[in-house]
Amino acid sequence: MTGEDKAMASGHRYHILSVDVEDYFQVEAFADVVPVNTWDSWPSRVERNTRRVLDIFSRYDAKATFFFVGWVAERCPSLVQEVQAQGHEVACHSYWHQCIYKLTPEQFRADTERAIEVIEQAAGTRVRGYRAPSWSITRQSLWALEILKELGFTYDSSVFPIHHDLYGLPGAKRFPYRHSFADAAVLPEFPPTTVKIAGATLPAAGGGYLRLMPLAYTDFAFRQVESAGEKVMVYFHPWEVDPEQPRIAARLKSRFRHYTNLKGMEDRIVHLLQNYKFKPFRDIIRSASHTDQMAIA
Repeated sequence: MTGEDKAMASGHRYHILSVDVEDYFQVEAFADVVPVNTWDSWPSRVERNTRRVLDIFSRYDAKATFFFVGWVAERCPSLVQEVQAQGHEVACHSYWHQCIYKLTPEQFRADTERAIEVIEQAAGTRVRGYRAPSWSITRQSLWALEILKELGFTYDSSVFPIHHDLYGLPGAKRFPYRHSFADAAVLPEFPPTTVKIAGATLPAAGGGYLRLMPLAYTDFAFRQVESAGEKVMVYFHPWEVDPEQPRIAARLKSRFRHYTNLKGMEDRIVHLLQNYKFKPFRDIIRSASHTDQMAIA
C-alpha cells in the first residue's frame, strides 16, 4: 500500500502544496512603480520569509514545491539548497517575474533559459516544473507552452481557468490535463484550484484568495474538489507571511490585494496543514504514474 493509499484509507487525501518564491517588491501589482532595474535597491526579505515558511512546514511534516524566481535563486543559492535539503521540490518561476503576454517568444525563451541555468546551478539538480509569473499563460501567450516543452519541462502550472483583470483562460479545464503538440509530445498542466458556484468558476485556496476569503470558503473548496475525486492545489508567496514588510506607494487596488490580512495568513496556512495532507507536484506525479494516470517522464 502506497503512502497515498494509506492516507486515503485513514480518511485523508493528499493535495498539492506550492510556494512562489519571490520578494515583496517583485509582484506584478507593483511592476509599474518598482521596475526590475531598481530591484537591487530594495531591502530583500525573501530569505527570512522563506525560512519562516520552511519552519511552518517542518512543524507539520509538510512537503511542497517551491517555484523560484531566478533573480532570487542567483542571489540566494543557499536558500535554494536549504529548500532542497529539507525534502522539498525546486521548480522555476521565470527569471524576471514578467508577465509572459508582455514578452515576445524570443524574450520569453531567453528569460526561461536564464532562470533554468541559475536555479539548476544552485540546486544541483534538474528543474522539471514551471509556473508563469502571475498565471500569465493566457490566450495571447499559449505559444509559451511549446517553448516550455522544448526546454525540457515535464509539467506546467500556469493556466488559471477564470476571468481576471491580469490573467486567466476562461473555459480551460479545471483539473489536471495534458497539452498536446504537433510532434505528439504532451505537457501536463496543473491548474490552480477553482470551485463551481451557481455555474460560475471561482478561484479558491491560494494566494490572495486564501488570504482574503473566509476560511469556510476554503474548506468548502476542499470538500467540493475532494468530492470530484481531485486534488486541491494550494499556493502562496513568502511575502504573504510578512506583515512587517515595507509599504509601497502603488495603486489602491494593488495595495488592497497585496496587504490585506497579511497578519492572518500564517494562521490560515496552519489551519490547512492541520486539517489536510499535502505533497509537492513531484510526488503527486510519481503516485499518478504508478496508477497509469497522468504519468510523465
